[in-house]
Amino acid sequence: MKFLFPIIIVFSLISCSQIPQTMDKSKNISSSKSDQQLQQLIITHQQFYQQSSPFNDPQVGGNNGRLPNLSPKYLAEQNEKLNSIYQALVNIDSNTLSKENQINSAVLIYAIKNQLDSYRNKEHYMPLTAESGFHVWIANIIQQVNFKSTQDYRDYLSKLRAIPRYFDQQTAWMNLGIKAGITQPKIVLKGFEQSIKAYIVSDVSNSDYYQPFKKMSAQVTAATQATLKQEAKAILREQVIPAYQKYYHFMVNRYQANARDNIAATSLPNGKAYYQNRVQHYTTLPLSADAIHQQGLAEVKRIRAEMDVIIKQVKFEGDFATFVEFLRSDEQFYAKTPTALLKEASFIAKQMDAKLPALFKTLPRTPYGVIEVPANIAPKYTTGRYSGPARDDQAGNYWVNTYRLDRRPLYVLTALTLHEAVPGHHLQGSIAKEMKNVPKFRNRTYISAFGEGWGLYSEYLGLEAGMYQNPYHNFGRLTYEMWRACRLVVDTGMHAKGWSRQRAINYLADNTALSLHNVQTEIDRYISWPGQALSYKIGELTIKRLREKAENTLADDFDLRDFHDQVLKNGSMPLHMLEKVIDDYIANEKIKHDKAKEANN
Repeated sequence: MKFLFPIIIVFSLISCSQIPQTMDKSKNISSSKSDQQLQQLIITHQQFYQQSSPFNDPQVGGNNGRLPNLSPKYLAEQNEKLNSIYQALVNIDSNTLSKENQINSAVLIYAIKNQLDSYRNKEHYMPLTAESGFHVWIANIIQQVNFKSTQDYRDYLSKLRAIPRYFDQQTAWMNLGIKAGITQPKIVLKGFEQSIKAYIVSDVSNSDYYQPFKKMSAQVTAATQATLKQEAKAILREQVIPAYQKYYHFMVNRYQANARDNIAATSLPNGKAYYQNRVQHYTTLPLSADAIHQQGLAEVKRIRAEMDVIIKQVKFEGDFATFVEFLRSDEQFYAKTPTALLKEASFIAKQMDAKLPALFKTLPRTPYGVIEVPANIAPKYTTGRYSGPARDDQAGNYWVNTYRLDRRPLYVLTALTLHEAVPGHHLQGSIAKEMKNVPKFRNRTYISAFGEGWGLYSEYLGLEAGMYQNPYHNFGRLTYEMWRACRLVVDTGMHAKGWSRQRAINYLADNTALSLHNVQTEIDRYISWPGQALSYKIGELTIKRLREKAENTLADDFDLRDFHDQVLKNGSMPLHMLEKVIDDYIANEKIKHDKAKEANN
């Protein structure tokens, strides 16, 4: 999964694994002055990236024992350095760059601009969403360290000792947010403190942070293991748990009480410009909130007509609302145990695995697992998500939420699995991480409109692959597509058109078969993460449009497997750059096939 605040905490998600080369080395050779300038800036940016956070270039026995510095002085200095790189980048005429460097430039400019915008918009004043927060994200340090040597464990203990300072810096920013009126809305924070309380345990050996000491590396002697375990318990008892307790009291007694009442991003200081900035960031296109709202309404109308066809197909007697209530309440559509839900998700994933060669020429080598969403965040968490590997000796994981099984319908599980696992996020993200002969930032950059657009398109591919084996499952697919169409309406409605939270809840509930629990958690997510929900449908519509263009132009010469490889082989990129890549592909394919036909005549 992707982290929300890259200035605050940046986890390196680079994989060292390989797939067949997607480009020859000659494409990396600078051929013009502009190419050379860009290559130098890429080097400068990589150096900046590595020194900006200890997570980005960990050195055993050195910065590997540190946590990010969030002091005002340091963040300001980093912002100034990053801005100088950005200004130099935008001064390069992209038309004079090689095709490969045009992609490099577009991706790097996009990523850096977002970091600069986030700092200017003071997003570091709000290091949390309705779903999660820094107190959960920082626990991922368990996954970042490859515990082999004694020094690895000592570095980890040093990280644990730094947690109180890290929490104090975060809450200092949150206090500034209270004073400036930059907080999350009060309504989405109801119950948030439970995700903090989950880390406050009486027996520290049950703490998530203690897990690395339960089965230690054989390279560490028994005597040293015993010493390290005692040190870990003392640090957890005396420093880490008190830091969580302090944050719990801060959340309950200060932050929630002083959080803003208005849910709209436009209610924040400079809020109208902020929301428009987020709209353009998450769609990567120069779209207005009003245009997106209207597009959402049109999509909702189209999808509703398809849903009505299925209701007639199953010969259900009743209207749309009655059918949805039937789906939400009938026991046949729900798993009885968490294990049963996980097994069903795993079975669907393996079925889709077998269909991938028919849809793709290039497949990644990184495997993935199917696991449940961690219990400490499950109550307010979305229904499922993909979590990429932190190191090259780890697999990716498709997370399935097993909290409240009566709110996790099986009829949407196929669509969810295709989106989060394969051919969705796992396949797309792994291909990107495994690209060779590209700058490192290309392997780790995730652009929501591209990635989430691909995820939603992957749900559609399941229809062509025969994955929706009965009308109810296909209705579940349409429910998920309708869900993303509704996002265009409710996100812009709440943040730009004065919609209330309840109006948004009602709209999503009335138009989809999502459980009412999911509806509420989703609406709270959109409130706390302005604009992100727009990326799915905008990205999917773009990919479908580009496929239609390729099919119409190439006709019988269109190769679906080749088209999918062209979309994915360069990793995440802004949608305008994807369109350029596909247009070039179409033109080259047409020339190739026309020449072949001429030669055969």
